Amino acid sequence: MAGLSCALHLARAGIAVRVLEASDAVGGRVRTDLVKGFRLDRGFQVYLDAYPETGKLLNLDALDLKRFEPGARIYKNRKMYRLMDVFRRPRSAMTSLLAPIGSLGDKLRVGWMRTAILNSSLDQIARRPDQSTEDYLRGRGFSDDILDSFFRSFYGGIFLERELRTSSRMFEFTFKMFGLGSATLPAKGMGQIPQQLAAQLPADAVSLNSPVREVDAGGVTLASGEHLEARAVVIATDASAANALLPGAQSGSAIWRTVTNLYFAAQKSPLKEPIICLNGEGRGLVNNVCALTDAAPDYSSDGRALISVSLLGLPEDDELPLRVTDELRNWFGQEVDRWEHLRTDRISKALPEQLPNSSTEKAFVEHEGIYICGDHCFTASIEGAVVSGKRLASRLIQKLSHATES
Repeated sequence: MAGLSCALHLARAGIAVRVLEASDAVGGRVRTDLVKGFRLDRGFQVYLDAYPETGKLLNLDALDLKRFEPGARIYKNRKMYRLMDVFRRPRSAMTSLLAPIGSLGDKLRVGWMRTAILNSSLDQIARRPDQSTEDYLRGRGFSDDILDSFFRSFYGGIFLERELRTSSRMFEFTFKMFGLGSATLPAKGMGQIPQQLAAQLPADAVSLNSPVREVDAGGVTLASGEHLEARAVVIATDASAANALLPGAQSGSAIWRTVTNLYFAAQKSPLKEPIICLNGEGRGLVNNVCALTDAAPDYSSDGRALISVSLLGLPEDDELPLRVTDELRNWFGQEVDRWEHLRTDRISKALPEQLPNSSTEKAFVEHEGIYICGDHCFTASIEGAVVSGKRLASRLIQKLSHATES
């Protein structure tokens, strides 16, 4: 996503670009596969339609975004409760207030926090003192109950860690995006996002199945041995690949958060509404569940429901689908016994670690005349990747323009 953003901004400025993609399609971690008539994203992902910079590059109408409800169902004490954004779903105010997910004071604090964050600009958020999300929430007076039954599972699905060690700036950024817009899915899968960006590039600008072996300030050498010269070289890979190509660059965190995602086909949705279901018990394998087809029916070709189940970490177990359905039987009843397991994705490089004070203000890195961009240089999100690419493109446009003039 960072590379596509950078290339697109450069191309719009009239600079010739060539994107070398090692795999068989663009998008990096944002990919969608067709499996048995279902659209399976590589891990549970959503697009936040309030992303300002990404939204400028995309034709959101063409993506036909399908929205999730602003809230969640939470499984706790063997019962399911609804906790909604009452500012947008005021009819849910009473059920949300009565749900045993934190205290009344906790819910009022959510409202006060929402007001404070929505009234802050992204620049103000980026310049605030940084700390862990847990310390930030405790500083706002939230109880252990709401931390354990809501924040750890909801943000566990976003940050891919339940300890809430992620940067509080990242927390405020995502909280603001959820408050301003919705979590959505493109009707035809998350992979439509990078495909739409690539389609805006000049013809033949993208070369697939073109892994790079070496880089230097004057060009790159492909795995095939072919050498390509360039006025500037951008490494827009994940941090691990960037560090392998350019050792010592210190381009961002190469520590990865991991997730395991299981997809099931069901005759009907257990939720019957486009909403995320969270594990509020603090134990068990499952972190979050949703029926993607409740939001985006075209994820299925035959009307069956597509169920996504996310587990934090990489549990190694040949019986994992069975263990997951055994656990979810407590959530949804005997109907889970009829679910068909479609695929398990164990994603070892799902999200770069984002600890407090870990992102760079520039959002890109220059090392030995070579440039690096990506979400690992800024914020670990689609928006962070796009902003990183844009800011690097601005730097390159300025540099290359000066070189041409001289």
